[in-house]
Amino acid sequence: MPLGALLRLPLALARAALATLRGRLGALCWSLSPLSLSLPLPGWKRVSESRRQEREWDEPSPTPTSVNYHFTRQCNYKCGFCFHTAKTSFVLPLEEAKRGLEMLKEAGMEKINFSGGEPFLQDRGEFVGQLVKFCKQDLKLPSVSIVSNGSLIRERWFKKYGEYLDILAISCDSFDENVNVLIGRGQGKKNHVENLHKLRQWCREYAVAFKINSVINRFNVEEDMNEQIKALNPVRWKVFQCLLIDGENTGEDALREADKFVISDEDFEQFLDRHKDVSCLVPESNQKMRDSYLILDEYMRFLNCRNGRKEPSKSILDVGVEAAIKFSGFDENMFLKRGGKYVWSKADMKLDW
Repeated sequence: MPLGALLRLPLALARAALATLRGRLGALCWSLSPLSLSLPLPGWKRVSESRRQEREWDEPSPTPTSVNYHFTRQCNYKCGFCFHTAKTSFVLPLEEAKRGLEMLKEAGMEKINFSGGEPFLQDRGEFVGQLVKFCKQDLKLPSVSIVSNGSLIRERWFKKYGEYLDILAISCDSFDENVNVLIGRGQGKKNHVENLHKLRQWCREYAVAFKINSVINRFNVEEDMNEQIKALNPVRWKVFQCLLIDGENTGEDALREADKFVISDEDFEQFLDRHKDVSCLVPESNQKMRDSYLILDEYMRFLNCRNGRKEPSKSILDVGVEAAIKFSGFDENMFLKRGGKYVWSKADMKLDW
């Protein structure tokens, strides 16, 4: 063998041994990782990223004071800006969902909000009804709420479950039925606005606090809703700025194309200014929304939206609440700053039913 080759042999063997060691260390990092994240292999590159993740893991876990549980992605409406679209029909078995909710209560949850998709689709409201009853009667949560488009709710549901529900939020983006149809919030001959008034009356009769959620977008940004909102008199009128989430309502793998619905920050501020005299108005810009909500998906995984996508943690059913919530991207300070904690138990609202 040439002398040069002999001299290079120890160096080649050392490099091979180092590569093998790095591979084994990488596998060890993966097996020890509490969550299925793409951890970087040990080496000289991406060291800062590794240290950042270590710092996140060392930081104390936020308290899941208020949790939004999107237990289904299925919906009977096709709202063009929806950012939790129907990519799967999966819904946890009832007892597993209850187990997860009990874990959240033990971790400090005070308020649960059930959403979707459309929560009244699953067994036509029985699934969410059982969860509402469990959270109020067994877990004794101060606040139990639902966000729904309202199209599938019947009075018999209020008779059976109304006493256990603190707040019912109905999504309504316009008081012009033609605009609702353009947005995708329409279903045959049913009138969304007429149904909204019917639900408002049932909430009065069955002592459920009534709330309205509106997404401000290109089709309704010029609308004046002052008179209609004041007449309905909800406890809160949540006004959201249309938000883009990659992979949900924008991007190559999205099921919705919400780009045409997007409005500027200036447009949103003008809408808010036009409705500044509505006392129950609660505005939420994109900046406030993105990191200030604890979102739990249908697998009970926290969804991190900090990078413009929904990046899931492992399920709390597998790793526990404390481990999963560390990767939720939840900004507890922003949650408090936007008024996320308020008088949310109907027992404390002192409403004239």
